[in-house]
Amino acid sequence: MKVRVVWRKVRDYVRYDLKEIAFPSSLPDPPHFKKRRKLTWKEKYLVLKEATRLYAASWVRDIGPELRPNEYKNKLKSEDEPNRVKGSNGETEPSTLEDLAVAARGGMETLKPALQRVYMTRASAYRDALKSFIQGYQEGIQQVMEKKDESESPQENNDPKKST
Repeated sequence: MKVRVVWRKVRDYVRYDLKEIAFPSSLPDPPHFKKRRKLTWKEKYLVLKEATRLYAASWVRDIGPELRPNEYKNKLKSEDEPNRVKGSNGETEPSTLEDLAVAARGGMETLKPALQRVYMTRASAYRDALKSFIQGYQEGIQQVMEKKDESESPQENNDPKKST
């Protein structure tokens, strides 16, 4: 090959192919996609300011209502946690996770019954949910069949061909 042809092929490779390998172009946007307008400098500053505030607040160990107002629970609500059951003497029973952690420290002898309890609880919850679903499904089918029977019965009485 001539030097000029080789030079052109190397130049094209670097210009097009290598650029695409190093910095691949993204796929084009779908037709329904609407591009958003660019933010102004003031809007960029406000976004950066809010992001910095949230980042700084995340370093605090106890995340308060100012960071997550929708997820924060009051002290009154935290006393009635669903994963803890209050006993007759006012003490709380350990949650499933705490129970498993204690059992794991005790070794396989204590871990096996704890895992069996967890699996049996999940299995019974799954079984109850499945029974509830089947019952609701059967009720729905029964309602549809009743509506179908009601809609067919007046047509049979008014049809002169079927009364022969």
